[in-house]
Amino acid sequence: MRWNLVVLASCLAMAGCVGGNSMAERQDENVQSALQYDNVPCDQLLAQRNGLAQQHNLPTTAKPTFSNPAMGFGPFTPDMRSKAKRDSDQASGKIDAMNRSIERRDCGKPKKKETFALPGAKTG
Repeated sequence: MRWNLVVLASCLAMAGCVGGNSMAERQDENVQSALQYDNVPCDQLLAQRNGLAQQHNLPTTAKPTFSNPAMGFGPFTPDMRSKAKRDSDQASGKIDAMNRSIERRDCGKPKKKETFALPGAKTG
């Protein structure tokens, strides 16, 4: 009976420490949807992305990174990263989401002038 109580207390203590503070949960939060940036004009979005990358000393092609905790312990591994590292990782997620919106909307690329011609018509 005493052994069961010790195990139960250990499990409850560990579960209490995990609630929203695990490395896996915090890293998952860094992945963001690109849809939130689709309403931002291209020139503003490019400026925001470049400014965020410069602020955190990241490349404009930054992507979120994930640690590889021991198998099965991801939800139980506490987030021991510094605040600066957490902020940088969060910025990487935002930059990646912005890049996906930029790429999908062809921002920053010159607009192609489409010319329509009749089939068989010679251009010259």
